[in-house]
Amino acid sequence: MPRATWNGKTIAESESVQTVDGYTYFPPESIKQEFLKSSSTTSVCPWKGKASYFTITVEGKENPDAAWVYQEPKPEAAHIKGHVGFWQGVEVQK
Repeated sequence: MPRATWNGKTIAESESVQTVDGYTYFPPESIKQEFLKSSSTTSVCPWKGKASYFTITVEGKENPDAAWVYQEPKPEAAHIKGHVGFWQGVEVQK
């Protein structure tokens, strides 16, 4: 089962992931929200829309802006609405 881990903890795990542009996006219900804190960082993808970021915190260690979500994606990316992607050292096993 696809899983995202960082600092020894599972952040997300689901059989229902989406892969876009080489990144694995986990559905909202699979995310362990206790590890995520909203960040003020945003970015814009020309075809997906505006992404909002999260800092991952596990056992006092922080990984700033290591997760992101498209809450209101453009129509072409509607299938990843609310799904969370990871990078910056977060291991994603498929």
